[in-house]
Amino acid sequence: MTHSYRRLHRGAVTAVAVGALMVPTAGGAAFGAPAYLPAATAAADPPSPSDSSASGFQELTPAVRRQIDEAVQKVQQEAKVPGVTVGVWTPDKGNYVRSFGVADKSTGQRMTPDLFTRIGSETKTFTVTALLQLVDRGKVTLDDPIGKYISGVPNGDTITLRQLAGMRSGLYNYSEDPDFFKALTTDPQRPFTPQELLNYAFRHPVLFPPGEKFYYSNTNLILLGLVVEKESGRRLSDFIQKNILTPAGLDDTSFPDDAAFPTPHAQGYTNQTATGKVEVSTDWNPSWGWAAGAMISTLQDLRVWARTVATGILPDGRTMVSPATQKQRLTTPPTTIPGAGYGLGIFDVQGWIGHNGSLPGYESLTIYLPSARATLVVVLNTDIGQDDTEPSTLFGQAITKIITPEHVFDLPAQPAAR
Repeated sequence: MTHSYRRLHRGAVTAVAVGALMVPTAGGAAFGAPAYLPAATAAADPPSPSDSSASGFQELTPAVRRQIDEAVQKVQQEAKVPGVTVGVWTPDKGNYVRSFGVADKSTGQRMTPDLFTRIGSETKTFTVTALLQLVDRGKVTLDDPIGKYISGVPNGDTITLRQLAGMRSGLYNYSEDPDFFKALTTDPQRPFTPQELLNYAFRHPVLFPPGEKFYYSNTNLILLGLVVEKESGRRLSDFIQKNILTPAGLDDTSFPDDAAFPTPHAQGYTNQTATGKVEVSTDWNPSWGWAAGAMISTLQDLRVWARTVATGILPDGRTMVSPATQKQRLTTPPTTIPGAGYGLGIFDVQGWIGHNGSLPGYESLTIYLPSARATLVVVLNTDIGQDDTEPSTLFGQAITKIITPEHVFDLPAQPAAR
């Protein structure tokens, strides 16, 4: 039982102190000391085709495609993943989109690229983008203390918005709390309010002084979601829809208010249950993830979002986040994971910029390699790991070993930070 609720905290990255909403770790992923591509470079000086060749990205020839097929199927079989879809897109090396396995084990319905999916902690990239837009509008500054906006936060007078977005607040992760796990798994349909989630976190002492180290905590994003609502005067879901989803053309991405799940979608399978047995979690209410992990998307929308969030530039060329603010987003002190770093709601693993997502029954990985202008998206219908490693990480590693051997996506499982 202990293992189950501790996995929930990953919300979005890896078993690192990040994930039941897992990449990141809700929402999660946790990471090391990478060389980030400055946002201004990514936006103003995109790599030329020759730069793409220099990146070591392998042309997607029939032989390479077969290698990807074999690698994906190997991970799928070894990790016992019911269904997975992989998309790889480049401007000059070819594209690859393929699904494997089943979306529904009971009916045998095949996994296909057009399915909606819960994206868990990839939600964090949207919430932090909303915050950064408020920074650009002069509504907030990243070095404001959270106590300026939300009362009752432990160390609220010294924890900054920047530290919350960068997973360096020291606040306990509510999804690690045993009582939270019991409440969620006893009644997966129940809604949680943001304040209820914070209450689970604030009953625990802070883990370390603000800024001292990296610790992936979904609590941070709940607070940032409340800041966005307070300073914008809109619900978080409405602000994200108007200022991010609509401008980016992400018509199939949504921030649900309940357990509603557009069709078609795959059934999700998890062992993060009261009994520890595998159950279908498709209709679990994602409100417990809220700003850290409640959103829904599709493979094609995630393809668009990968480049958009990594560069701060919308598909039509307009600025989503200013170059100066985007540069801050992609700048981070080192974390504990070799070859990886975590900025403001986003990570860089060996040059791949983006986030992963995991919550009961679903995982995703959406990353962009600026040096090759390449995008990789993986979506699957289970969060059951292998050797305490997220299956999305296993797929990402296997695929990038083939397509970018100089930039292998690797997030090793780590013990939860304390």
